[in-house]
Amino acid sequence: MTQDMPDSAPLDPFAQPPREFGAGPPSAFALPTPWRRRLQITGWVMAAGLAVLMLLVAWLAVTAPLSRSLKPIAPPSISLTSADGHLIARRGAVIDRPVTMAELPAHVPQAFMAIEDRRFMTHWGVDPRGIARAMWHNLWSDGSSQGGSTITQQLAKGVFLSSDRTFGRKAREALIALWLEAWLTKDQIMERYLSNVYFGDNVYGLRAAALHYFNRAPERLTIPQAAMLAGLLKAPSRLAPTSNLKGARARAALVTQAMVDAGYLAKAERNALPPARLNVHDTPDATTGTYFADWVLADARDRAGAVYGEQKIETTLDWRIQRLAEAAIRRAPLGGAQAALVAMKPDGSVVAMVGGKNYAKSSFNRAVQAKRQPGSTFKLFVYLAAFRAGMTPDDMIDDTPITTGAYRPANHSGKYRGRITLRQAFAASSNVAAVRLTQKVGIDNVIKVARDLGVTAPLTEDLSLALGTSEIPLVELAEAYAAVAAGAYPVLAHGLPPEEQGWFEKLMQRQRQFSQDQLDMIRDLLSSAANRGTGSAAALRTSTFGKTGTTQDSRDAIFVGYAGGLVTAVWIGNDDNAPLPGGAAGGGVPARIWRNFMSGAINEPVEDAPEETQDADLVNAIANVTVETGIGNVGVGLDEGGMTVDIGGGPIRLPIAPSGTPPPRIVPTQLDEGEDSGP
Repeated sequence: MTQDMPDSAPLDPFAQPPREFGAGPPSAFALPTPWRRRLQITGWVMAAGLAVLMLLVAWLAVTAPLSRSLKPIAPPSISLTSADGHLIARRGAVIDRPVTMAELPAHVPQAFMAIEDRRFMTHWGVDPRGIARAMWHNLWSDGSSQGGSTITQQLAKGVFLSSDRTFGRKAREALIALWLEAWLTKDQIMERYLSNVYFGDNVYGLRAAALHYFNRAPERLTIPQAAMLAGLLKAPSRLAPTSNLKGARARAALVTQAMVDAGYLAKAERNALPPARLNVHDTPDATTGTYFADWVLADARDRAGAVYGEQKIETTLDWRIQRLAEAAIRRAPLGGAQAALVAMKPDGSVVAMVGGKNYAKSSFNRAVQAKRQPGSTFKLFVYLAAFRAGMTPDDMIDDTPITTGAYRPANHSGKYRGRITLRQAFAASSNVAAVRLTQKVGIDNVIKVARDLGVTAPLTEDLSLALGTSEIPLVELAEAYAAVAAGAYPVLAHGLPPEEQGWFEKLMQRQRQFSQDQLDMIRDLLSSAANRGTGSAAALRTSTFGKTGTTQDSRDAIFVGYAGGLVTAVWIGNDDNAPLPGGAAGGGVPARIWRNFMSGAINEPVEDAPEETQDADLVNAIANVTVETGIGNVGVGLDEGGMTVDIGGGPIRLPIAPSGTPPPRIVPTQLDEGEDSGP
């Protein structure tokens, strides 16, 4: 009996699949199984990660030695230098001995952890959750920003001699934070952090801060006091309670709420806490200073942070230009009056600042700290509002007495020019014309222009605003005129080079552009005022733009303008607000100081004009006079081409005779600046 053969032989698990013709000999190695393949990939990833880690450690060892992070932190100090390398000032710090965690009440470190790093006790130096939260907040917030750095990272930043925001610096900071966590205990990290962090007012370390603000040792700090100190770390100079008690207390309230959220404090206990009360204990500062150094130091401290050793911070100051500014103020015939000058580039970079005649006798910075009436320099905002409303420099305005309404300002000495153009009104600094324009365009629109151009001081909402009755720091006036020079607004004065910004910060802080028509028109008016109007004593050979300002009873005299890529504001006055002698005006001494300073600053040698040609009350190249006669008002206009007489029925033009023929003799009526801020 024949047995049937099976249809196919049993399958060989090691048999190779059929090969195509011409495929070559089979491989001598078996194909890897899936688990072996995954193991190989894992090994490659680990080897690559180890190689990257070794490269990072080697890079860190070269750029920021890890051994330095475990050494005691040297007392911090800051040297401010000009943009061209000259030393401006050197400031030491108010410090004291370190604190010990075992001696501090529990609520002191808890306040700092609650607001700065709630997961401090559990993370390894870097907190991915905190970084993700900060990124999400910064992406969707209305401009406020959060940081994702841990307390360990903030301590690590003290290793570096710069506080730039580059990726490389942040990477080194993170690696050193991991190193610190590996070698130090949490208590040691917190002790180092609290003993070296900056608390504003040139004070470093918790012990020095507790003595400075509350005149008590850190071991005796109450919860409200600890919360206030912890809150200062966000912006120590801006929130320092000695200058911003309201802001410091508001920030302290956020800290105590964070302590409740973290479980360090019961809600009822928090609600029963009184606000911290100051008991300031000043420490004498024997270090050098200047007006500019005092102004920029707070930002320099914030930028440097708590760092090892001496920090050299470069500023925007130009040493040569600063010396010219000081010389211009020193040579001016001021008598017993004070003076201030601030000069900046159109982007707001301050290159010179003088806050008074003598820093050694008075460190009060009149360029920044003093708020004085700007007088007619405020008319910049009035005329810009008119141009926004569709008017032009050739539109007409009545320069005649205002006889209706509760507010009836007058031109200086009661002189008026009849119906004139906006260009003429601005050049002659007519008070009544500025008030009529404000009535026409609306006070709110004038205030809107001032706010757009960076004025932050309170502004009165009445017609007197047009004449500059609201007090404004000189530096804010310079910022506004710098915006016109730059063609964009706002311009913020700064004494340190801007830090590199991310795309989000650039988006939130971008400037807005003037329309070209508005820019051309306001520059037309500023040129007219500086070259043919009340500010002609300031005119340079190069294109000059500016405006004079004189307040009521000549209590303040100001000239603000720009030329050659430099914006400068000059003020003279008395600290007690007493009138200046002789009826001083913005077109007099301030304009001459401005011209003398600017001619050297922009390298345009100019001899001082004769004194008599610099009097702002003399007839300028363009003038308009209104005379009351028996037949009514007669308007007389003088310019380079001749004379225009308006007797009501229409103007009559009398051209100047050709060269060699004497023109008709006309006895001019003196013109005024018309800049009184009051009626």
